[in-house]
Amino acid sequence: MSDAPSPKRDLFLPASILAAGVLIAGSIIYLVGAKNTPAVGPSAGDEGRRAAALLAVLEDDAVLGSKDAPVMVIEYGDYQCPFCGSFFRDIEPALRDTYIKTGKAKFVYRDFAFLGPESLAAAEAAECAREQGQFWAYHDGLFRAEVADKRENNGNLNAELFGKLAQDAGLDVSAFESCRASGKYRARIGEETSDGRVLGVNATPTAFVNGVEIRGLAPNDTRVADAIEAALKTAK
Repeated sequence: MSDAPSPKRDLFLPASILAAGVLIAGSIIYLVGAKNTPAVGPSAGDEGRRAAALLAVLEDDAVLGSKDAPVMVIEYGDYQCPFCGSFFRDIEPALRDTYIKTGKAKFVYRDFAFLGPESLAAAEAAECAREQGQFWAYHDGLFRAEVADKRENNGNLNAELFGKLAQDAGLDVSAFESCRASGKYRARIGEETSDGRVLGVNATPTAFVNGVEIRGLAPNDTRVADAIEAALKTAK
């Protein structure tokens, strides 16, 4: 498991982009404008090569599980997204127990922070927790708060909550607050969102299992587990 950060990242997707909950093929997602999604593939040139690189573990990824696990699951999510919260609550625990803890899969969470200023603030707080080796505890705490709230842009992801989660995770709160105030990870989170767009992400949650895209994850959705099982068979 690795939480080690390295500063990187750039543009933040404007908060003015409308988010809408939609139902696609039985799965719930939050969708952003399709005009923001570039073509990715053999004809995309540099973007295609960048997309291929993004499907591997990056230097600044926080990895849950063994880096040697044969299957890689990447989630692009937004801490305000209630459907990302549902994925965390309803699907992710079984994935952690069955595949991540057993060394069959590793899990990477990347920010697709598009729902507004609270999304960016929460992502920055999680990065500051990662400085102290507690990214996953903080990630989990943020989503527990979202699961309880189930709403976005209503002020619940705020300084008071961020401080409480820092205390709960056993962080040096003074160092954590100094990190948050510095805004040192803002550009990186923006670039992570932009990188998601290079991969064609225009909805949260979106997952990639060894490069196979799974868009929209609803309660009782087995597609991630099914994709892991298929990837494990290929890896043998």
